[in-house]
Amino acid sequence: MSEVSGASRTAVHFGAGNIGRGFVGLLLHNAGYRLVFADVAAPLIDAINATPSYTVHEVGEGGVDHVVDGYVGVNSATNEAELVDRIADADIVTTAVGPNILKFVAPAIARGIAARPAAAGPLAVMACENAINATDILEASVRAAASEEGLDDDAVDARAVFANTAVDRIVPAQAPGQGIDVRVEPYFEWAIEQGPFGDDAPEIPGVTWVDSLGPYIERKLFTVNTGHASSAYFGRRAGAEKISDALALPEVHAKVEAVLAETKALLVAKYGFAPEQQQAYVEKILGRFANPELPDTVERVGRAPLRKLSRHERFVGPAAELAERGMPADALLEAMGAALAFDVPDDEEAMRLQAMLGGDSTDAALAEELTGLAPGHPLHDAVVTVVKEARAAQPV
Repeated sequence: MSEVSGASRTAVHFGAGNIGRGFVGLLLHNAGYRLVFADVAAPLIDAINATPSYTVHEVGEGGVDHVVDGYVGVNSATNEAELVDRIADADIVTTAVGPNILKFVAPAIARGIAARPAAAGPLAVMACENAINATDILEASVRAAASEEGLDDDAVDARAVFANTAVDRIVPAQAPGQGIDVRVEPYFEWAIEQGPFGDDAPEIPGVTWVDSLGPYIERKLFTVNTGHASSAYFGRRAGAEKISDALALPEVHAKVEAVLAETKALLVAKYGFAPEQQQAYVEKILGRFANPELPDTVERVGRAPLRKLSRHERFVGPAAELAERGMPADALLEAMGAALAFDVPDDEEAMRLQAMLGGDSTDAALAEELTGLAPGHPLHDAVVTVVKEARAAQPV
């Protein structure tokens, strides 16, 4: 374990996994921040504290290696006192834990804010998750926890700044035996909304500061996340093991292209993106998915299908908006059908999904439960048909 000598700025990052070390942590390290990785996984924290440095290997065209050092790991499950002290002294707090875990990390952040010296300046808090406005979710939980620490909203406002972000970098499942080194693709984007910071935004080279994050987040979610998941579900149905193998199959490639043509049509209509600009973005994304140096599997990318099928996620979200505009969503509906067939035994959500499909609910009730689309929504009947077909295809 070593800390950056002479570094005056500190960043606490929740989630010491591959994304945390290979993306957010790397950029913060390159910006000169002393890193504190917080995680509940004791073996991972022990490995971090036993290793003076790790390497982020960018694989694929243009990739280089980056060495990260000067960090410390804190077990957030067993050493909250140290974690709170670290947050109280930090300049930035970031997360990469998954949207559903944000409420569990919020109390420690609230206690760190409560313990923060008045002269320290506001703490920048940013959730780096694959969800729309994830920092808003985190902020609500932090404010609720802060009230229990005796801080009202004005006190929180004086000590913390919350900014939504959009993150994009493919970090596949890692090969065994490489320690805490991480393999990633060369491409990345980290966009942060400028407004909450005014003229005092943190200096983080590589970040894109934007005035309005909404279009940026949806472009990423409805292109990268929708395309990645579609590749996984169509690919698994076709018998492919890796995402790059799936995209090498002409029929899978054509289905994913059709899905992204529909989301492109929505983004162009909704936000006024130039069609040729969005098409270039789609082609760049498909090229990234096809990178053979990234051994990402269809089972890893397709995991948690219930979340991916929920109302405002990567399939139902754009498909519902297309239907509301009277625009076709046939390819997205087919992707939903492929997601319903995702029956990986070691994925808890996949098994729950299969149990729901085999249950006694009517097709209409199950369609509403899975997607949040009530009867009367212009997409509802089409989703009911997809559910009915998925049930008919289940093994007897």
